[in-house]
Amino acid sequence: MRRREFITLLGGAAAGPLAARAQPAVRRVGVLIPRAADDRAFQARVDAFVQRLRQLGWSDGRNVRIDIRWAGGHADAIAKHAAELAALAPDVVFAHGGATLGPLLKATRTVPIVFVAVTDPVGARQVESLARPGGNATGFTNFDFAISGKWLEQLKEIEPRVTRVAVLYDAALSAGTGQLAAIQAVAPSVGVELHALNVPDVGAIERAITSFVTSSSGGLIVTASALTAFHRGPIITLAARHKLPAVYFERLFVSDGGLMSYGPDFIEQYRRAAGYVDRILKGEKPADLPVQNPIKYELVINLKTAKALGLTVPPMLLARADEVIE
Repeated sequence: MRRREFITLLGGAAAGPLAARAQPAVRRVGVLIPRAADDRAFQARVDAFVQRLRQLGWSDGRNVRIDIRWAGGHADAIAKHAAELAALAPDVVFAHGGATLGPLLKATRTVPIVFVAVTDPVGARQVESLARPGGNATGFTNFDFAISGKWLEQLKEIEPRVTRVAVLYDAALSAGTGQLAAIQAVAPSVGVELHALNVPDVGAIERAITSFVTSSSGGLIVTASALTAFHRGPIITLAARHKLPAVYFERLFVSDGGLMSYGPDFIEQYRRAAGYVDRILKGEKPADLPVQNPIKYELVINLKTAKALGLTVPPMLLARADEVIE
């Protein structure tokens, strides 16, 4: 073998291991969603999250691996998937809702977590404060509690004859009592008698709504909780059966036949959460990233449902709507 060929061969052999070591490490991101994999609304949200990560330079299969777990709304499945994701020791886990955040924090206090759709992380002791979360979790809340009072104002706007309003809430959650308090603060100014209905399970929801309906002047407000979100179908059916005009905390209810919703734009929240995941992958700590409230809320109205209830939606309310379903 000629000397030049030998040197070239030797140089190539030496460069091989160096080149291999120079390849960037593939980072790992876990995703925990408390819905079934065929839920189209959540599919769109996860797609927005992945797309935003790609825009930030993180491509699944190239420099990041994204492990998605769909829990189907079942508490035992959420806990199981939370433990699985924690055991994988990913660089960060992204999670939707307090129902997933709780089990994740139980499974790990070291793996960074970015959450969305958590109503009261401070009250639930999931972070130390909004400005300085302090632990391994940070993210984005559902809304400021003051937004809850707007649900009552909007209910009176779409149906001024309402004088009695049932409020479905989960008393086991600090967020449930916080939302109820905000609604109670507004009630005297709009001349409404409130009926707080604690809903620990779907059977209690049906019994509470059925016992509440005694006149045609009633209305319904459904506050944010994992239970009400999971049982949105039966709740919408009950509202329709009893001719109750109802305001909900997110647009999925209206897409499924509910009257009206006012709440955060979750597509936007998922995109913002991808920004936090990007920052953590680049070395920042969840403890130093403040928990943020939504910057965009959306008002959605279902005109078909309004017609079925015999309601004429005021033009001013229609003009403010971000989406009208006909």
